[in-house]
Amino acid sequence: MPLRQTTRLPPGRPSSPALWGALIALSVLAGAGLHEIGLPAAFLLGPLMAAILVQTTGGGVKVPLMLQAGAQAVIGCLIARAVSPTVVSGFLQHWAPVMATVMLSLTGSVLIGWGMSRLRIIPGTTPVWGMMPGAATTMMVMAEAYGADARLVAFMQYLRVVLVAAAGSVVAILFAHGGGSRVTPGYFPPIDVQSLATTLALASIGASAGLVSRIPAGVLLGPMVLCAAISGTGWIRIELPPVLLVASYAVIGWTIGSRFTRDVLATAARALPQMLAAAVLLMLLCGLLSYALMRYLHTDPLTAYLAASPGGVDAAVIIAASTKVDMPLVTVVQTVRLVVVLAIGPRLARLAAKTLASPAPVLSPERLDIGDLD
Repeated sequence: MPLRQTTRLPPGRPSSPALWGALIALSVLAGAGLHEIGLPAAFLLGPLMAAILVQTTGGGVKVPLMLQAGAQAVIGCLIARAVSPTVVSGFLQHWAPVMATVMLSLTGSVLIGWGMSRLRIIPGTTPVWGMMPGAATTMMVMAEAYGADARLVAFMQYLRVVLVAAAGSVVAILFAHGGGSRVTPGYFPPIDVQSLATTLALASIGASAGLVSRIPAGVLLGPMVLCAAISGTGWIRIELPPVLLVASYAVIGWTIGSRFTRDVLATAARALPQMLAAAVLLMLLCGLLSYALMRYLHTDPLTAYLAASPGGVDAAVIIAASTKVDMPLVTVVQTVRLVVVLAIGPRLARLAAKTLASPAPVLSPERLDIGDLD
């Protein structure tokens, strides 16, 4: 579902080579600059900022769905590489704090959105859907069906992803011990060609299965489950060259940044301070949950923050992969939250929406071509 084109953009010309050239050049400069100053996830944040700049200055870059699918499949393999029988047994051992973290963050997001609607900061059910942590595509499609403004839901979802990714990088600088990037010990190290070919084949099969099944976030979950299951048996070794990871990070950054068009920004301008406040409030709540997770599981602050952060699973994993943290714990909590949000998130949002006076009228939302990053 994340890459199934559920809605269409207004007719228009495809992105020009000049715009793509400008986007790539800006992405390289921004990514290299952020990496040079030691900012984690620089190759996600740099292209993200470049895409926002291009979109808001009159550009119209549209990331092809195949590129989005490929990037999400690679991130699925990256997550799978961190999953092992030890990780599964660790979850079974600590399932209570993990599930408590997931359910409290989900409940908090619904209550914040409900409060925004009750106070008429944003009318109708829009903030309930917009505050849901994860499964952005599912939330936007469901929101439109319930009379919410899909543009504002999209803006709230991706605004939070940007804030969480930026805050995660800052937390990484403050709390990462020893620093160091797992992504770039060298951009072109020796590669096991057979393992790489096997990894790409499994990623393609998993992504295709996820797409055909129409499972939300299936293009990410398919490769993750397939590669984790096979690599867990020791039959293969997941091979992901640094240059492939960097390219995937860039595509995900472009996909997020391309949502911030001038039309969307104009629609959200009036409620922007309140949206920022709500996102920060949810981040603070998840910060408290990460502190509890840190104390209970005796892990480091950065690992706990990334595990509980209310952004996308891919952004959390990218930051985790570029710092020295407990990658398996981050992967487990984020993946469990994604599954729970997909399973019960829409039901919770509908339940909260039913308690509101009346649904907001649809404000002729621009039809969105949306790709889920969670």
